[in-house]
Formats: sequence, structure tokens, C-alpha cells
Amino acid sequence: MTTAVVSVPAEASLREAADRMLAREVGSVVVTRDGTPAGILTEHDFVAAGHEYDRAFGQIPVYAAASRPLETVQPSASVERAAHQMHEAGVSHLPVADGLDLVGVVTTTDLLGVRDRLDDDAERALREREQWTTGE
Repeated sequence: MTTAVVSVPAEASLREAADRMLAREVGSVVVTRDGTPAGILTEHDFVAAGHEYDRAFGQIPVYAAASRPLETVQPSASVERAAHQMHEAGVSHLPVADGLDLVGVVTTTDLLGVRDRLDDDAERALREREQWTTGE
């Protein structure tokens, strides 16, 4: 999980959002309305907006390209829960929120980083299940 959440107001342009993403070296920004998280803008959203609007990024407002509503996960959620939620929602960036306070963003890259641990956990669970059902 990345704990440095980068945000941009909904009224900003895609160019301003791109400047923030490039400066902070992140693949998404959380879009806010009146300081409240309202959506997310990812690299994929940039491509889609560029294709759809066929205008310069400085002329496209963030709110027109952002994915909404904002899908979030609680900080107490397990990695497995976050991965499942990302899969079900079809997203690759999942903000971590404690109420309305954003505390991080989980990405598919983050999940790849813990894949070995998830595989080990799954194998251990299968062994325990087998032992429980066979009585060994």
C-alpha cells in the first residue's frame, strides 16, 4: 500500500492531475469535491478521456474523466479482502479509507508484491483443511 495519497480537486484539468501524478510518481490521483474523496483518476482514465474528448488535457476537467463512485477498503481489511474487492469492482487502484480520511492506496502492483505470501497462506489453509477432514 502506498501511504502518500495524491489528490486533485474535481475542477482541475487533466493536465494538472498529470503534473501531480508525474511529480509524485504515482499511477492515480484521488478526486475530491469540497475536500471529500469523490472519485479516482487512473492512467487508464487518461487514455479513455483522451480518446473520448479528443482535446488537450488542459481543456478536460478531472470530473469528466474520473471513475465514480469511489470504491474504498478499510485499513483493517486483509490483503485477500482488498484483492477480492479489486477483482469484483474491476479496479486496479483501491483507496484505503478510515471513514472519510484516506490513508493509502492499494494497487495491483502491491498485490503482486505479496503474491508469494498469499500462495503460502492458501497452501497452509488447504493442508489444515485436509488434516481437519481426514482427522490426521
